[in-house]
Amino acid sequence: MNTNYAGFWIRTLASMIDTVLMLIIIIPVMSAIYGDAYWDPDTYYLGLWDGLFNYILPAIAIILFWFYKSATPGKMITHLIIVDAKTGEKPSVSQLIIRYIGYYVSAIPLLLGLFWVGIDKRKQGWHDKMAGTVVVETNT
Repeated sequence: MNTNYAGFWIRTLASMIDTVLMLIIIIPVMSAIYGDAYWDPDTYYLGLWDGLFNYILPAIAIILFWFYKSATPGKMITHLIIVDAKTGEKPSVSQLIIRYIGYYVSAIPLLLGLFWVGIDKRKQGWHDKMAGTVVVETNT
């Protein structure tokens, strides 16, 4: 197994790339559906399409990318992959779902679980620890 663990800053860059790509898709669709109401800071949740495009579809897309490519587009661009922490092989679907849910657990206490990547010896965030995964650099 490649033990060249991906650090905090390269993973942050990958996450930023993924965020921009998702916004390129989500913002025009949501603006077309809800118009100016989408930009109202006093409105937290606008309805079915809001939940679908901002929460459900991104979760499905991310988990599918992890399953089929072992990475999101941002991780692919930065040459990173997600692997099982014990075997170095592709994680199971249940690991990937736990990892996704773990992002919320990692974010709730002031993003501490995400910043943990910067201090952990294996560069694991809490979501990685929960799922038994690590993010490693690829050779290509």
